[in-house]
Amino acid sequence: MRMGGKSILVAAVGAFLLTACGGGATGARGELTGVKNRPKWDNPLPYGMVTIPAGTFHMGNNEQDVNYSQNARIRQITMSSFHIDDTEISNNEYRQFVDEVVAGSENAFADSVFQFMERYYGKKINNQEEYLKLVYPDTQVWNRDFGNFVYNEPLVENYYWHPAFDDYPVVGVNWYAAQAFCYWRTLFYNAYRASRELPPVPRFRLPTEAEWEYAARGGYEHKIYPWLGPYTRNSKGCPLANFKPGRGDYIADGFEYTAPVKSYFPNDYGLYHMVGNVAEWCEDDFEETGPIAYAHDINPVYRDPRKQNRRRVVRGGGWNDVAYFLSVGTRDYEYADTTKSHIGFRCALSVIGRSGAMR
Repeated sequence: MRMGGKSILVAAVGAFLLTACGGGATGARGELTGVKNRPKWDNPLPYGMVTIPAGTFHMGNNEQDVNYSQNARIRQITMSSFHIDDTEISNNEYRQFVDEVVAGSENAFADSVFQFMERYYGKKINNQEEYLKLVYPDTQVWNRDFGNFVYNEPLVENYYWHPAFDDYPVVGVNWYAAQAFCYWRTLFYNAYRASRELPPVPRFRLPTEAEWEYAARGGYEHKIYPWLGPYTRNSKGCPLANFKPGRGDYIADGFEYTAPVKSYFPNDYGLYHMVGNVAEWCEDDFEETGPIAYAHDINPVYRDPRKQNRRRVVRGGGWNDVAYFLSVGTRDYEYADTTKSHIGFRCALSVIGRSGAMR
């Protein structure tokens, strides 16, 4: 078939335009340029969280080891940047989760959380009643933790439900329920981002033990507490945390039990109650020498390779603990399926797509 000069010219121009506009292999002119039109990553900071910059610190106990446990010897490690909640999860925040996955059982997330709980527990949840017991806070901790000789019925009946306690930290939640909350929060947050055609964030989770201590130190090295100075009171004599200052003395810090989640001054990262008020679940399995003997020196986390360890790290001390447990280097544990009136949690979220110390 013969083509005139004008036809050849038109065909050549069309081929050039097709190439310039990205037609197949010729669109990149044979060069490796990556896939076009990928979504932009905005590295969002969720509401109520603060960013902890990457850095290096000395992890371990800077306080006298009064228990002679020798399970927190000092070790230098490097941490990547991450986000962490500025407060402990409150009753009202946890209630949003419960309403979504239990009361709102027709919610799209309810089945996913149910299946998640079965996977984490490693056993089948037989009915809705058993599921509710796993998700709802155990309000009986206010009696069980103290035996039969204490009048805590007002807390049993009201602490989780009454609006007077909305801003108080949720307690009576075991490690598995805290993980389920993190899982639901991931689904909830990423569903909104998907509706805006934004890429998902990594999963919300409990902070690792190293992340918790790094954040609690507030950017300082070799400190005993999240604040500067070796004392639990400031220069005016005011307590700096909610704990048990002396035998039988719970009220000296202003609260006989827990306190609202923003009751005391934050540390230099803007984090409230990193010690005192309620101790906090961490991601790690507890092993006496875990962070020293087994975990790596960059972003360490300890998980029992035998998967038989039911103990989980708890950090920070609670309203009923003495000052020793307020030290940012003091390690403690509780069994994963245990609920207590002095243990709560906060969430963490990895910062991705950015390396080096954020300044």
